[in-house]
Amino acid sequence: MTALASIRDLTVTYRRDGNEVAALKTINLDIVAGERLAIIGESGSGKSTLALAIAGLMPRSSRIEGRVDWLLPSSPSSGAKAPLGGRDIGFVFQDPSASLDPVMTVGKQIAEVAYTHLGLTWPQAYAKAKSLLERVRLPDPDSALQAFPHQLSGGQKQRIAIAAAIAAGPKLLIADEATSALDTILQAEIVALIRRLVAEDGMTLLFISHDIALAAELAERIAVFRHGELLELGMTAQIVGAPTQAYTRTLLDAHIGLDAAPLLNRAGLDA
Repeated sequence: MTALASIRDLTVTYRRDGNEVAALKTINLDIVAGERLAIIGESGSGKSTLALAIAGLMPRSSRIEGRVDWLLPSSPSSGAKAPLGGRDIGFVFQDPSASLDPVMTVGKQIAEVAYTHLGLTWPQAYAKAKSLLERVRLPDPDSALQAFPHQLSGGQKQRIAIAAAIAAGPKLLIADEATSALDTILQAEIVALIRRLVAEDGMTLLFISHDIALAAELAERIAVFRHGELLELGMTAQIVGAPTQAYTRTLLDAHIGLDAAPLLNRAGLDA
């Protein structure tokens, strides 16, 4: 197995009201090329901070110690040793309303990613935007291209955000709580969409969630975070079927009681 990214002794602190608060504490983790890895934990566990650190999106108020090493070559066109956001890493945020530009049409927002990173002409980039809307199965893609984000539903906006995230063919797709603002039916649809796109494009997936049931349905490996620490890491079958940490068992109990069989079945695994 080839590592896509290697995280070593990563500690992240934020300054708040004159005090430093540790969001991540000495994290060591490898992300394997082509895998689907889920990071789970309750709010404040540090999972979103980890995603931002990997993507190089940490705010200036943060202090970072340790390393996040990108081990596969970045885009030749970037000329950079570090991964290029949008080109090498696609990021899907929790709230598409905040991540999409409210004064720019959907078509222009997606096409801009392809135009910037792939060297396409504008007509080519716009045609790619339409094909991406078709890939994420947005109804009436021609109309959606001309629409503004506020004219679309939450589920439609998240599909658009996913289309924009994969527009330049990234090696790594990070979905940070990308389903938490959606109802149960839409969550299942978005999880199925992400799974299909990752498989079709051969991307590596980092799926951030507080929902261990969704993580088990999508991921091959699960990392459990709590209070900024990596508590447990293993294959989905092991984490769901035989967790070693009481906290992980608590997360499981919140969804399935004491019986792991239903969740293992959802993940396509044997109990």
